[in-house]
Amino acid sequence: MKFNNLNVFVSPKAYIGKNVKIGDNTSIYDHVRIEDNTIIANNCVIGEPTNDYYFNPDYKNQETVIGPNSLIRSHCIIYSDCKFGDSFQAGHRVTIREKTTFGKSCRVGTLSDIQGHSSFGNNCWLHSNVHIGQKSTIGNFVFIYPYVVFTNDPTPPSNVCIGPTVGDYSQIAVFCVLLPGVKIGKHCLVGAGSIVGKDISDYQLVLGNPAKVVKDVREVKSRQTGESHYPWPLRFERGMPWEGIGFENWEKEQ
Repeated sequence: MKFNNLNVFVSPKAYIGKNVKIGDNTSIYDHVRIEDNTIIANNCVIGEPTNDYYFNPDYKNQETVIGPNSLIRSHCIIYSDCKFGDSFQAGHRVTIREKTTFGKSCRVGTLSDIQGHSSFGNNCWLHSNVHIGQKSTIGNFVFIYPYVVFTNDPTPPSNVCIGPTVGDYSQIAVFCVLLPGVKIGKHCLVGAGSIVGKDISDYQLVLGNPAKVVKDVREVKSRQTGESHYPWPLRFERGMPWEGIGFENWEKEQ
């Protein structure tokens, strides 16, 4: 464990693995587990107590786990009772609320806000300024681009909370809004600026306000080759577990 500089607080009830680096002015609360080779940058809070801490004298922080080889950049706040798989990365000033789980090799971009009680699969990439409302469910290899909002109250204000669901390999382009409870299938593309209020089946390109099905996503052609670009894992491998071997070969090994 390495404390780079000054004003680092680590609870005696926290676990810090091997070769962990912690920057200035960072606080690590009770029952946080930070696995090996992880970097926590300056001015971060890990295991932030939930609202109950301020009113319940018997409050106890739930376990927070940061997987090995992770990088949490400066000014991030991660609440207690969150779980992150191997090689998680967060940009600057990210907030992730309680009861959020991420699989391995996920990324959350700068100024994103995850409101908790949500789950993400493996290899999800959230770009900057993404807002995910509570009770959202995101599959594996889902990319969510800047200024996307997942909503969850069908009749605001109410006590109902139903977040969107997004299937594996789907892409949610910039400035999209997913309305409460909508289900996006696998290998879908939601075009920029769309507002999605109805369920979308697998392999669909949807666009507009309200979003409507335009075509089967496999009919979308690459501007470089003129061939079908989707399913995108057959055409894109940067940073993916099939890099260098191809998606089909990787899939056979799973």
